[in-house]
Amino acid sequence: MLLIVALVSLTACSESEDEEEEFANWQEKNETYFTNIYNTAKANIAAGDTSWKIIRKWSLNESTATNNYDHIVVHVLTEGTGSGCPLFTDTVKISYAGRLIPSKTYTDGYVFDKTYYGSYSDATTSQLTLGVNGTDTYKTSSGTTSKTTASTIDGMTMALMEMHIGDRWEVYIPYQLGYGTSASSSIPAYSTLIFDMTLFSYWHAGAKQ
Repeated sequence: MLLIVALVSLTACSESEDEEEEFANWQEKNETYFTNIYNTAKANIAAGDTSWKIIRKWSLNESTATNNYDHIVVHVLTEGTGSGCPLFTDTVKISYAGRLIPSKTYTDGYVFDKTYYGSYSDATTSQLTLGVNGTDTYKTSSGTTSKTTASTIDGMTMALMEMHIGDRWEVYIPYQLGYGTSASSSIPAYSTLIFDMTLFSYWHAGAKQ
């Protein structure tokens, strides 16, 4: 019995050490990564590249949004043709893949959630329904309330409120507009989040889907 306990303890320590090594200096690495992508976007926008956007948090104005982490960075992969954008109180159907910044083992960034398998395709991806404003409930066409399997973070809400139907964006979210200084499931604290997001549809509160 003592031997079994000892082996379990050694395994747990090993897994903990591996995780610590994987995400060593994680806050510093994430802050540096987001600063670099923010500066890249800023330079590309100044050069006239319209495929890059910097979006300010809605609750701040230009005089108070003085830090790069008061913004998200967007790289437009596909430009949609839909008119209008979702409101804060709207419900959306989206597809996405979420990953972390590159780390020792995951050189392309650890994928922590995804609505499709393999490479992205409009035809094969699942569509997730959720509220723009971060709630995990929405009204169905019959008027009943149902729960979604996910809720939005500030940075995703900011992106959705600027997207048009058919847009596919790569969205970079600083940890201050993500999960902050706390871990969430497989996402370590201080994580910059990178989402490949597509908006398929949206509807206003009380409207039929």
